[in-house]
Amino acid sequence: MKTKGILLVVSAPSGCGKTTICGGFLNKYKDISYCISTTTRTPRAGEKNGVDYFFVPEKFFKSMIKQEKFLEYAKVFNNFYGTSKEAVLKLLDNGNDVLIDIDTQGARQIRKIVPASVQVFIMPPSIKILRERLTNRGKDSKEVIDLRLSEAKNELEQSRFYDYIIINETVEASVEQLRSILIAERLREKRKKRVIEKLLEGK
Repeated sequence: MKTKGILLVVSAPSGCGKTTICGGFLNKYKDISYCISTTTRTPRAGEKNGVDYFFVPEKFFKSMIKQEKFLEYAKVFNNFYGTSKEAVLKLLDNGNDVLIDIDTQGARQIRKIVPASVQVFIMPPSIKILRERLTNRGKDSKEVIDLRLSEAKNELEQSRFYDYIIINETVEASVEQLRSILIAERLREKRKKRVIEKLLEGK
C-alpha cells in the first residue's frame, strides 16, 4: 500500500520572506512537489504566468469557486488566491510530498480538509525589521506598508494554530529549518506503519 505524501503548508505575514524561503527550499531540494496558486492579482515585475502563479480574471476565479475546484481560497488585499484541490490531492495520493505557501485563511481551510497537513508559520525577528523589509523592497506605498503591518499583527495571532514556527533571521537558516521539519515528519511512526507491518511479518 502506497504511503500518502505529506502536505507541507507554509504561511507568513507579507514581507517575512515566505516566497524567498520556499523558492530557496525548492531550488535546493528536488524531492518535493510545489503547487502553483491561482490568483486574480496583476503580475509583479518578473513574474510569469504558470511559473509564479496562474493569473486569471476575477470572473473566471469565481466560476472555479462555484465548481469547488479549490482546496482553499481567500481574498487578500482585494485579490483572490486559491489552490487547486485536484492537483494537490492527486500528488498526495501518489505518495508525493507537496509544498504550498498560503495565507492564514487558506491554512485554516486546509486544516479541515487535510487534517494531517503539516503547517509551518514564518515570523520576522521583530515588527521593526518587518517594516524595514517591506520598505526596502520598494514595491508598496507607505499606506500599503502600514496596511500590511496592521494585517501582520492579526496574522501573528494565528501562529498558535500551526505545528511549527520559524523565525526568519536569514533565508539560508530558514530553508534548513524547513527541511528539518519535513525530514522529521517523514520519520514519524504513523508514516512508517507499512514498513513496521512488513518487518513484523518477517519480510
